[in-house]
Amino acid sequence: MHIADGIHYIGVDDHELDLFEGQYIVPNGMAYNSYVIIDEKIAVMDSVGGEFADEWLGKLEAVLDGRTPDYLIVQHMEPDHSANLMAFTDKYPEAQVVASVGAFNMMQNYFGTKFQGRSIVAKDGATLSLGTKELTFIAAANVHWPEVIFTYDATDKVLFSADAFGKFGALDTDEDWDCEARRYYFGIVGKFGPFVQKALAKVAKYDVQVICPLHGPILSENLDHYLGQYQTWSAYGVETQGVVIAYSSVYGHTKAAVELLAAKLEEKGCPRVVVTDLARDDQAEAVEDAFRHNILVLATTTYCGGVFPAMHEFIHHLLDHAYQKRTIAFVENGSWAPTATKGMKALCDQMKDIEYAEHGVTIRGALNDDSRAQIDALAEELAAKF
Repeated sequence: MHIADGIHYIGVDDHELDLFEGQYIVPNGMAYNSYVIIDEKIAVMDSVGGEFADEWLGKLEAVLDGRTPDYLIVQHMEPDHSANLMAFTDKYPEAQVVASVGAFNMMQNYFGTKFQGRSIVAKDGATLSLGTKELTFIAAANVHWPEVIFTYDATDKVLFSADAFGKFGALDTDEDWDCEARRYYFGIVGKFGPFVQKALAKVAKYDVQVICPLHGPILSENLDHYLGQYQTWSAYGVETQGVVIAYSSVYGHTKAAVELLAAKLEEKGCPRVVVTDLARDDQAEAVEDAFRHNILVLATTTYCGGVFPAMHEFIHHLLDHAYQKRTIAFVENGSWAPTATKGMKALCDQMKDIEYAEHGVTIRGALNDDSRAQIDALAEELAAKF
């Protein structure tokens, strides 16, 4: 794949992977992107997953057309991008390794070496000339590991953005960028919003016309949209006005309450209502929806005197990813001693900038006139926020 004059794509698609990072369902696989910049000198941008060494090195050799690379730039040390570092350095012993100090420390942990004598430290703002092309390194700590750097090619106005602007899905799959990039962002990067904001501020100083991430497609059109999405996501802003109702239900009574609440919200003109069953649906999708919208309703049964496991897990996912700046409402069920709201609120109290709905719903077993009236009151309060 030709990206710009002298810049080529040599990444791979992984359709065998079922869980990315051991937890995220990837029905359309995953792309591990790598690039080659050919000038008077040659720089290879990152490698790919370890199982694709032969394919990657074969693609690299074809692009080199008999030449030898001068540099391997390691922007991110996560093994899906760095696993073939030793294979590369063994094959090209004259090539130098370019990375941050943090990355070289991680190389010691992974490979037992910091490549002394053939290493170049890429400091923030430092440059590397390839001839006609000059690369500038941008420190991007905690987007999403602490050693990360971006690389900017001033000649072609290309930003090599490490994991930023990446998405789930192989490149040979045609799917909506926003959906899988949002799920990827909040699952992989979401906790580190302030660091992403700092990196975006640095990137804003450069004229970027093409973004080359380490996952997902190369972005060369409508860049304002992608940059805008990252601004919203990293600032924990609201992307879409609406209510997400995340629930777990044992015998169907809590589910019935959720369905009634969703119907009433729609009747009252709520712009968007999303309902997700936490015991059956993908929790990563539920996390994505919670961050996308401005109101979250947590509805669950009391379980062993506390919170039903699927709900407990979901709230912990939100906490782990720094959920904030939202309105939360509670719906609880308990046949003899409903305490789920107390447990859920105790967890949510650890979040920042959360506003709680004035009304809540308590069901004792099955819906009755009293709990239906509570649902009416909650629907009225939430609908009034739009």
